[in-house]
Amino acid sequence: MFKVTVQTSFWASHQLTLPDGKKEPVHSHNWKVTAEVSGEKLNHTGLLIDFNMLKELLDNITEPFTNQQMENHEYFRNSNLSAEMIAKYIFENLQPQLPENLILDCISVTEEQGCTAKFLEKS
Repeated sequence: MFKVTVQTSFWASHQLTLPDGKKEPVHSHNWKVTAEVSGEKLNHTGLLIDFNMLKELLDNITEPFTNQQMENHEYFRNSNLSAEMIAKYIFENLQPQLPENLILDCISVTEEQGCTAKFLEKS
């Protein structure tokens, strides 16, 4: 089994709803996103997937968030905008764009150093 990992980042703000129903102040992060893909076979050039191709797919998904308040994005309007929800959104949008021979293992979203959420599909 081969595995390839790429990372990207974007600057955006969000506002969590706390368990008591109150909202945090709007604040920003330099979000870091990691995509991990795996597969059994390499292509004719000896690659699972070109790093640049995978990073471009990831960047295309995250680019609309750059310098935005993420709650304004339609997907997040009816949910609490957590790192977990961002990871799920990116996973759902990246997976269908991958070649059939690849498995999207997980998406990790780091809000700040030491605070990372992952989304992976049930096996």
